[in-house]
Amino acid sequence: MRYLVLAALLALPGCTKQETTAKAASEPAAPAVSVKLATAALRTMPVEIRTIGKVEAFASVQIKSLVGGTITRAFFTEGGSVNKGDMLFEIDPRAYQETIRQWEANLARDQALQKQSEAQLMSAQAQEQFYGAQAGRYEKLAAQGIVSQEQADQAGVEARARRTNVRAVQAAIDSIKATIRADEAALENAKLNLSYCSVRAPISGRTGDMRFKPGNIVKANETELVTIHQVQPAYVTFTVPEARLTTLRQRMKQGGLTVSAAIPGDTMPDSKGKLSFLDNAVDAATGTIRLKATFPNAETRLWTGQFVNVRVLLEEQANAVVIPAAALQNSQQGNFVYVLTPAQTVEVRPVTTGARLDRDIAIDKGLAGGERVVIEGQLRLAPGMKVRAAS
Repeated sequence: MRYLVLAALLALPGCTKQETTAKAASEPAAPAVSVKLATAALRTMPVEIRTIGKVEAFASVQIKSLVGGTITRAFFTEGGSVNKGDMLFEIDPRAYQETIRQWEANLARDQALQKQSEAQLMSAQAQEQFYGAQAGRYEKLAAQGIVSQEQADQAGVEARARRTNVRAVQAAIDSIKATIRADEAALENAKLNLSYCSVRAPISGRTGDMRFKPGNIVKANETELVTIHQVQPAYVTFTVPEARLTTLRQRMKQGGLTVSAAIPGDTMPDSKGKLSFLDNAVDAATGTIRLKATFPNAETRLWTGQFVNVRVLLEEQANAVVIPAAALQNSQQGNFVYVLTPAQTVEVRPVTTGARLDRDIAIDKGLAGGERVVIEGQLRLAPGMKVRAAS
C-alpha cells in the first residue's frame, strides 16, 4: 500500500522554475497611476508673518460738558464726520451771560473806588507836605522863643497824623487793587464758563451716537455727550509669537516694516501701513508680544473695532525653491513630497519647509528647482510606482 501512495504522488503534475517565470512574464504590468504634477520653480519668496489684527482709533475722546445747563442745540449728525473746532452742542448761555454782567459791574464799581481813593491820596499827600513843613517852621520858632514849645509839639503831632493818613489811604488803594484783580479773575472765569456753553470738537474724526438730545439738562464734568474716534490715521493692533521678536527689532532699526491689512470679504487691494509700536514686554501667559501699525486710512476703509487679516513683510528670500502647498505630505518622520524620476516613477523625498505665501510654499532643503512633484493623487501612490501626468 505504501508504494502505491508514493507512486500516486509522483504522478501528480508539478511546476518547474521555467514555467513559473514564463507565467509571470505573460501577466500584464500594473497600469500607471494618473496624477497631477507641478514643477518646482525658483523665484523670490516673501517671508511674512500672518495673523489677525483689530482696528483701533488713532485717538478717542469722550465729550463731556464742562458746565451745567440745558442743551439747546446739536450741530452734528450722529455717525458723521466732524473737524477739529466744529460746534457740537450749545448749552443755554443766559445764566452765564448774567454772571459776566454782574462781574463787569463789580469791576466798574471797584475801579471807580480806586480812582476816588487815588484822589484822596493826592490830597492827603499835599496835606502831609504842608503840615510837615509847618511843623519844621514851628520847631525853629520855638527854638528862638518866638512861639511856645507846646505850639511846636502840636504842629508835629498834626504832621505825623497827616503822614498816617497818607499810609491809610495808600493801604485802601492797595486793597481796592487786590479787589479789582479778584474781579478781573472772576470775570475771566465767567467768560470761560460762557465759552464752555459752546461744546466744540477737540479732534477731527467720526462721532458716535448722541447720548443726550437737545432739551436735556447736563451736569458739569459728569455727563458724556458723545464719543469721537479719530480714524485718519488709524491703528491696527495684533500679536506675534515671541520667537519673532529679535527679527522684528532688527528690522525696525533698519527703517521699519511694511504691514498689510486685508478686510475679510473685501475685494479691494490691501491697506498698507508701517509698524509703529512694539510693546515693552512679552505676555507670559500667551508667549506673544503686542504690536501696532499705523495706516493713513485715507479712504476710511478701516473701521474702529473691525478685525482684519494682517501680514508683516520681514524679508524677501531670493531664488527660493517654491512648490504648491498641495504637494506637501506629512508622516511621522516629517514632511515629504512625491518626486517624479526619469523612469516615470515616484520617489519619496523628505523636505524642510520655509516661508508660505497663499497656496505656495518654499522648500529650504530636499528639493531642487525644475524637479516635478505630485500635487494631486498622492493617496494612490507608493514609492517606485509608475505614474502618468493627468491631462
